[in-house]
Amino acid sequence: MSVAKDREPAIAQPPLDPPLIIPPGNLSSHEPPLESSLHLQQLILLLTSLNWLWQDRTDYFAAGNLTIYYSPNQRKSEDFRGPDFFVVLGTERRPRKSWTLWEEDGKYPNVIVELLSDLTASVDRGLKKEIYQDTFRTLEYFWFDPVSLEFEGFSLVRGRYEPIAPNDQGRRWSDQLQLFLGIHDEQLRFFRPDGSLVPTPEEAARIEQQRADAEQERGDRLATKLRELGIDPDTL
Repeated sequence: MSVAKDREPAIAQPPLDPPLIIPPGNLSSHEPPLESSLHLQQLILLLTSLNWLWQDRTDYFAAGNLTIYYSPNQRKSEDFRGPDFFVVLGTERRPRKSWTLWEEDGKYPNVIVELLSDLTASVDRGLKKEIYQDTFRTLEYFWFDPVSLEFEGFSLVRGRYEPIAPNDQGRRWSDQLQLFLGIHDEQLRFFRPDGSLVPTPEEAARIEQQRADAEQERGDRLATKLRELGIDPDTL
C-alpha cells in the first residue's frame, strides 16, 4: 500500500497595490456606436476640414457624435439626442462634454448632418427629421450614407423642411455655412462658393508643399537658362 506524501502549503499571493478595479459590465452611452470605419472617417473629415477653414473664427462650435440635452425641465435624464455632426453659430468656440441647451442660451444647432446606416436610416429620415424640424428648428438638415452615397439636404422654410435642390455638380448650398456640401471621392465634403474643395489640414499642407516644389522647379529652370546664356543667376 502506498503512502500519500504530505502536500506543501500553498503560498499566499501578496495583495495588489493598488487593488485591481474591475469596471461594471453594464456601462451604457447616450450615443449609438458608429456603424463602420467609413462612418468614423466621414465624421472626422467633416470636423477637421471645417475647423481648418474656420481656424481664425471663435464664434462657432462644431462637434460629432456629441449629446444635445434639450429638456425643458433641465434634466439630462430626458430629452436628448446625439447627431453625428452639428454646427452652432454665434457661440463661443471651446471644448464641451455635451451641448446643454439651458447652459448655452437656448441655442440649437444651425446645421445638422446625419450619417445613414442600416440601423439608423429610418430614424434619421423620419423621427429625427421631425425633431430637428419641429423641436430644434434647425435651419438646415443633411443626411449622407457613406456606403450607398445617398445624399439629401433640407432647409427650414416657414416651419417645414423643404428639399435643397442640387446644382449641376450634385452639391447642395448651405446658407448657414456659406458653403456647398457635395460628394467627392465617395465622401461628403465642403466646397467654397467658387466650387473649390475645402481641404483637411493634411491636404492643405500637401497642396502648399506642391506649390513650393513647383516654385522651386521654376526657379531652377530659370537659373539653368541664365547660365546657358552666360549669366550667373547668383549675381542678380
